[in-house]
Amino acid sequence: MQKNVLARAAIAVLFGVLASSAWAQSAPVKLRFGHAHPTTDSQHVAALEFAKKVKERTQGGIEIQVFPSNQLGNDNTMIAGVRGGTIDIEMSGNPYFTGIEPKLNVLDLPYLFDDIAHVAKVLDGSIGRSLLNDLESKQMKGLAFWEIGFRSLANSRRPVNKAEDIKGLKLRTTPNPAHIKAFQLLGAAPQPMPFSEVYSALETKAIDGHENPPSVMLLTKMHEVQKYLSLTKHAYTALVVIMNKAKFDALKPEYQQILLQEAVNTAKFQRDLNAKGEAAALAELRKNGMQIVDNPDVAGIKKIVADETRKIFIEKNGDELLKAIDALR
Repeated sequence: MQKNVLARAAIAVLFGVLASSAWAQSAPVKLRFGHAHPTTDSQHVAALEFAKKVKERTQGGIEIQVFPSNQLGNDNTMIAGVRGGTIDIEMSGNPYFTGIEPKLNVLDLPYLFDDIAHVAKVLDGSIGRSLLNDLESKQMKGLAFWEIGFRSLANSRRPVNKAEDIKGLKLRTTPNPAHIKAFQLLGAAPQPMPFSEVYSALETKAIDGHENPPSVMLLTKMHEVQKYLSLTKHAYTALVVIMNKAKFDALKPEYQQILLQEAVNTAKFQRDLNAKGEAAALAELRKNGMQIVDNPDVAGIKKIVADETRKIFIEKNGDELLKAIDALR
C-alpha cells in the first residue's frame, strides 16, 4: 500500500516537472520596443506591424510591446537603455548614433541619395548591413534601417528660395556633424536640441526654424509656429532599429533570422507608407496656412554644402564607403 502511494507521488512529481518544463519552453519571449514619436507617426505604425509579423512567424514565441512618445525616455536615454540591457529594442534617427559609430555619419551627408530607390539599394543591401554590424562592438544588434525621410527646411521669418535666404536663420538641427557643418556653410546658426523641445523653442522664438520631412512637421503641428516651408530635401535621415546584443544572441537562431528578416520587410512597408503620405501632408500644411516653396534652388544649396561636408567625412574615414554608395546610383 505504502509503495503504491509513493509510486503515485513520484509519478505526480514527474508529470509536474515535465509540465513545468514544457511551459517554460513555450513561454513567449517578451521584448519592449521604445521610440520617440507619437502613435499617429509611421514609425509607430511600422513598429506595430513589425511586432505583429514577428509574433505570427514565431507562432507566439516572441511578443513585442511597443512604447511610443518617449515613454521609455528620450532618444539618448533609450539608446543607453538598449546598450545596458534595460530596454530590448528601440529606434532613433541615425544622427544619434554617429557619436557612437562615426562611419554612420556618411548617411547624413547632404544630398548623398538621389531618391528613395537609391536609399533602398544602399540601406537594405550589403552596405547597410555592414554599417549595422559595426554597432555590435557597442552592445547593440542593428536589425534594419527604417526611415525618418528626406528633410526640408521650415522657418517663421521668410520664404527660402535660394541659399542666400538661409543666411542668419537660427535653425534647430540634429547633433550630426554633417548637418551642423552644412548650415554653418550656408551662414545659418545651427542649434542642436532634442526634437521634443523644438515646438516650444519655435513658439518662444528661441529659434527661427528647423528641418524635417513634411509629414513629421504636420504630425507635430509645427505649422502652428512656422509659416514657411521650402522643399530643399537637403538630407535623408535613416531610422536605426537596434536590439540589445546579448538579448538577441540568447534567442534561438530561427528567432534571430525572423527578427532580421521582418525588420527589413518592415523598412519597405514604412517607406511605402511615407511615400503615400507625403502629398497628403503637404496639402494639409497648405490648408493650415503654410507657404510652401516647391522648387527652391537646390543646385545652388548643394553646390555650397555637398563637396565640403564630403571632404570632412573622407578626411576621417576615407572614401571607400562613399564610392560604394555612389556606385549604386
